[in-house]
Amino acid sequence: MVHPSVPWLRWSIYFAGLLVMSFGIVLTMKADVGCAPWDVLHIGLERTFGLTVGTWSIIVGMGVLAASALLVKRRPQLGAFLNMVTVGVLIDVWMMIPPLKTPPQLLEQYAMLLVGIVVSGYGMGLYISADVGAGPRDSLMLALTELTGWNVAYIRVMMEALVLLVGWLLGGPVSFGTFLFCVTIGSVAGLALPQCRKMADRLLGAANVRAQGLSR
Repeated sequence: MVHPSVPWLRWSIYFAGLLVMSFGIVLTMKADVGCAPWDVLHIGLERTFGLTVGTWSIIVGMGVLAASALLVKRRPQLGAFLNMVTVGVLIDVWMMIPPLKTPPQLLEQYAMLLVGIVVSGYGMGLYISADVGAGPRDSLMLALTELTGWNVAYIRVMMEALVLLVGWLLGGPVSFGTFLFCVTIGSVAGLALPQCRKMADRLLGAANVRAQGLSR
């Protein structure tokens, strides 16, 4: 039996993951050598229409969530909605921190990008390990996979390519760093996820045992 206090720890792990992931996202953007396709879109929207990158992340996320809900005719999970809002707000908060500036040297910029990719991957692994729902983009990917029966990887590549094209047309930053992000983030997340799951399972299991012991 799961003690009532354990879900609170699960949500804490979830939000800690979003905090880490959003910091990694901002590092990749501040590096200014190209970033993730969805961030290319958000920056392109910011440059074209104003508002902030975080605000566009929320607006786009709302559209993506609505589309996935209509496709599968199911209400979005609470975790997906909280993911969308929290990451958007945190991106804007991290962007305002003065020390986070674009490095002057190209080598330092790529180093910042790589650190951002690693941080993003571990943040992603941490929030996924909480098992409280996928983010808006993952929800759409799963909805399209369910609807078409196509391979998940194929659906993801098509989504990323379309988003990248629209972002580039809107003036988003596409560079070698974008390619670098696309070819490395999967491997980093694949490495991070089992480590984060192991840590989360250990924390949740220990919390459950401790809480049940105190309630006796």
